[in-house]
Amino acid sequence: MACMVTASGQPAGEAPLKIGVLTDMSSLFADIGGQGSVTALRMAVEDFGGQVLGKPIEVVSADHQNKTDVAANKAREWFDVQGVDMITDLLPSSVALAVSDVGRQKNKVVIVNGGGSSKLTGEACSPNTVHYAYDTYALSTNTVNALLAQGLDSWFFLTVDYALGHSLEGDAVGAVKAGNGKVVGTARHPVNASDLASYLLQAQGSRAKVVALADAGGDFVNAVKQAGEFGLRKSGRQTLAGLHVFISDIHSLGLAQAQGMVLTTGFYWDQNEATRAWSRRFHEKTRRMPTMVQAGVYSSTMHYLKAVQASGTKDPQTVLARMRETPINDFFATNGRIQANGRMVHDMLLVEVKKPSQAREPWDYYRIKAVIPGASAFIAQEKSGCKL
Repeated sequence: MACMVTASGQPAGEAPLKIGVLTDMSSLFADIGGQGSVTALRMAVEDFGGQVLGKPIEVVSADHQNKTDVAANKAREWFDVQGVDMITDLLPSSVALAVSDVGRQKNKVVIVNGGGSSKLTGEACSPNTVHYAYDTYALSTNTVNALLAQGLDSWFFLTVDYALGHSLEGDAVGAVKAGNGKVVGTARHPVNASDLASYLLQAQGSRAKVVALADAGGDFVNAVKQAGEFGLRKSGRQTLAGLHVFISDIHSLGLAQAQGMVLTTGFYWDQNEATRAWSRRFHEKTRRMPTMVQAGVYSSTMHYLKAVQASGTKDPQTVLARMRETPINDFFATNGRIQANGRMVHDMLLVEVKKPSQAREPWDYYRIKAVIPGASAFIAQEKSGCKL
């Protein structure tokens, strides 16, 4: 069921600007995006003033049930019947890729914050799609490089068997090999698998120094918990690496289980005064701190609305051109820029999960180890494979 609200509280009138949040509301990825993304988008609309070009801004939202066909059909309905101008969130990657293609066909704006596949700005790039918060290349490559620098040079991949997992594994394997490491094994598990015992036994038997989890959301949380039951980390011989980790995952696990894990993220609520101020506003509404997806939904929506206002039109290509030529400076990004292939390049953070004794307050989970400049955090545009 889709729900509609007039963010300004005014009658819709003719041709309002409509924005849709298409996300997972009820399953593995609901904590990463879900209702939190809807809240973030509504915050952006309210902060913008509730209207643009003299018309109200409306927000629609829907649960795609993690089904690609449901997501693509909903996107077509929103674009063709409801007059939606932009769709955002779009996790997981399979959904993002499908809706990006619909946006290209319909000449509508698609801003991906949830889906991570680096294909979105590579072989599947679209002139209508912006990939905003993060991608699998940035998350996996920077984490791999950090662990390789510690001498952890043999890797086993436990990978979820769909678009996101394949993209994470592919990007990470490339980084392992480029760093003169070796991949000693791979096991692929189905999405939402409850029993990972056989896969974890393969990982243990491989004697790899690193067991890399190329999965997300509930699958990642489940894998870490079961790895703990197998004593994989307690042995001291193997390091568990999450290649696609969100603060909501750490919250679900607790610091006792997640402590010491090194990961890459596009946003952390406690980085500076600006991130803290916005995140505490979000927390007042949701009782949770935002993920990088939810923070990205707010930031990208504000950037889109400012481009519409500055352009004096909702025309997709005019607005997208304005978005590409305007730097992004807010709590989410400093001098962020959208490249021709749709990739929004911004600094990323290498963090380590704190021990329980180090946490000063709820959600105080990360110690920032390094700020990775956007130019090196993401794949170079000329190497992305995008024909644009």
